[in-house]
Amino acid sequence: MTSALDTLRRDFGGDIIEPGDAGYEAAARSRLVAGSPAYVLRPKTVADVQAAVRFASGSGLPLSVRGGGHGFAGFGTNDGGIVIDLGALAGVEVVEGAAVVGGAAAAGDAAPADGGTRLVRIGGGATWGPVAEALAPHGLAISSGDTKSVGVGGLTLSGGMGWKVRRYGLALDSLVAAELVTADGAVVTASADEHPDLFWAIRGGGGNFGVVTSFEFVAHPTTRVFFGKVSFPAAEAAVVLQGWADYLRTAPEELTSIANLANPFAGGPEAPVEIHVAFDGDDADAADRALAPIRALGTVVADDVELMAYADVLVEGATPPPGVHVLAHDGLVDRESVPETLAILAEAGTSPGSPSIAVRSLGGAMSRVPGDATAYAHREAELMVTTFTGGPAPVIEAHRPALDALWDRLTPHLHGAYANFLSTADETDVTTVYPEPTYERLAAVKRRYDPSNLFARNHNVRPGRMS
Repeated sequence: MTSALDTLRRDFGGDIIEPGDAGYEAAARSRLVAGSPAYVLRPKTVADVQAAVRFASGSGLPLSVRGGGHGFAGFGTNDGGIVIDLGALAGVEVVEGAAVVGGAAAAGDAAPADGGTRLVRIGGGATWGPVAEALAPHGLAISSGDTKSVGVGGLTLSGGMGWKVRRYGLALDSLVAAELVTADGAVVTASADEHPDLFWAIRGGGGNFGVVTSFEFVAHPTTRVFFGKVSFPAAEAAVVLQGWADYLRTAPEELTSIANLANPFAGGPEAPVEIHVAFDGDDADAADRALAPIRALGTVVADDVELMAYADVLVEGATPPPGVHVLAHDGLVDRESVPETLAILAEAGTSPGSPSIAVRSLGGAMSRVPGDATAYAHREAELMVTTFTGGPAPVIEAHRPALDALWDRLTPHLHGAYANFLSTADETDVTTVYPEPTYERLAAVKRRYDPSNLFARNHNVRPGRMS
């Protein structure tokens, strides 16, 4: 009698890695979280992905799908289950002369006025560094995240905030189609014209609906960018942060910025306030005009902004040593809550025991997309607050009371959350990520494409009930 594993070995042309095999330890973990899966499957083709999904569906084991593997919550691995590692499906193709079918959400000028010569097809296992490098010779880019080794899939499916978010919106706002293997092993295309309900859901609904084997984006023309940081004394944190947020409301949309406090590598609570900036363009005079109000926020103690290739803006992603964990949490800030939120952060970020704090500017093109146009619903947010705490488990536990106290103070002023910067995925997190109308709509799509909830290793949307 043929077993399910025998069938997999017959139908699967990729690598099957099991405990004890060479390379298992590296294959078992994601970037940030260790795991011990029973099988790591590395497909080489879409047919391999179909075979892997059918095997997982019949096994009863937990299933993880890994793109770049950077998820703080560790969705890219598990204990005792199956991991589908998409790393071999990482091609990047500029589809010259291709007509764009359907369209991206209306963010910035992502869609080409000529009807489409900037279509880019990217494999589901690609990471953003190689994508940026591949597009650079064409003078193209896609608004993506901050890190080279972050997966295109994980970032895009839940949003995609990066250094061009104010000019071109989220990464998912440039998505025009995707190819998925659904829970029944079928291959479907999701776009504005094919399976539009699924297309809506994958733009913000995470990995709940299938394995995305390829993405099609409309890229935008790019030049070099002005990038770096302007730093101010920690004692000026309150004034600098409020002035920074006030200015970003009217700043040119070419400017995206992140304010960092309590950098653990620069003195923790005594570290300078770092205003990181990316001006999307190579016009030095325009960049100087856009950055002048930043430089006037306080006493500048360092300024390393320089012109560089967009691909060089993305940083290398680090893998923590064994036993070291990273605890991340975030929340979104609407305009009316900005003063209170920043006052709390300025006080906390310059006090002993502070976590590392990042405040990201939003708005611009991202905010012009209607809140129900995609499953990413929090378009009205002006800022995103994220805290990071790292170390061995005892260190994190020692910091937890202060961290919890900070978030207790922040929570009344926040609305919603961004899934990609959460280390947890409990019911409260899911409710915070997805407002009720969004969740109900996602649940209906889930029931159609994954009624048995095979794809549950995510901020999970459970299949809705039949009406």
